[in-house]
Amino acid sequence: MGNYYLYQIASFIARIIPLRMAYALAVRIADLHYLFSRTDRKAVEANLKVILGTDPVPPAMARQVFRNFGKYLADFFTMTKYLNADFIKTRVQVRDSGYLNEALSGGKGCVLVGAHLGSWELVGGVLSLLGYPLSVIALPHNDPKVNKFFNDQRAFFGVTVIPSTAAIRRCMEQLNANRCVGILAERDFSQQGMVMDFLGRPTMIPRGAALFSLKTGAPIVHVFMVRDGNDGFHITFERPIYPSSGADGKITDEDLKFLIGQYIKNIEAQIRRHPTQWLMFREFWAS
Repeated sequence: MGNYYLYQIASFIARIIPLRMAYALAVRIADLHYLFSRTDRKAVEANLKVILGTDPVPPAMARQVFRNFGKYLADFFTMTKYLNADFIKTRVQVRDSGYLNEALSGGKGCVLVGAHLGSWELVGGVLSLLGYPLSVIALPHNDPKVNKFFNDQRAFFGVTVIPSTAAIRRCMEQLNANRCVGILAERDFSQQGMVMDFLGRPTMIPRGAALFSLKTGAPIVHVFMVRDGNDGFHITFERPIYPSSGADGKITDEDLKFLIGQYIKNIEAQIRRHPTQWLMFREFWAS
């Protein structure tokens, strides 16, 4: 319950001050988080060691992960105030959106694959404002009030939130209606994923994106929204990946692994390109 009131207070403060000031405050709080949370600091350093292949990790890089997370939260708390057509025009560069148009032209919907990278929560609002019908799969929070707070932020822009506990049927419905379904595809919460090579380590990768694509024929398109040095954003789409299953139409583990292998490479490349924007505060390969 305590987290709910912290979120409400943080959201209130962030919305009554200018965005630049909200970022500055977020950075100061993030620096304190970095200094005093040994557990989170060690987790971030462990992940960066794998990504960068260096030991020790430069402290400035680890600290920047915390700062980027603080700014990510500031964006999330204030997006109902600032995110609009003018914000997109002046602060967001959208690249290769034609790939998304191509994917949707087939009438089977589109599985949008992303990661816990950059400002993924803003992507939903931006795409909705650009006219794309979007649903997202979200892991429910334990506290119903916190869950409602997060979902209300998303729903403000017309984004349909699908709880991960009811994802299969709802996602199939959304894709069959030629909508986009967004999934963060690098962290497995179900313990029912598939072991794949990810950033050079064996990793349990969720199979949902591949499964929905194979079941419906919906192509997969990567979308990433990363921050630039001036607190603007770049949204990048990747070329559609079209699914194919065996001749008998059955979906095998080999089909799933092949499709996951195709899209996980792009996630790896983006994380290596923007290591301090991968906002993962647990030791990803601890187990």
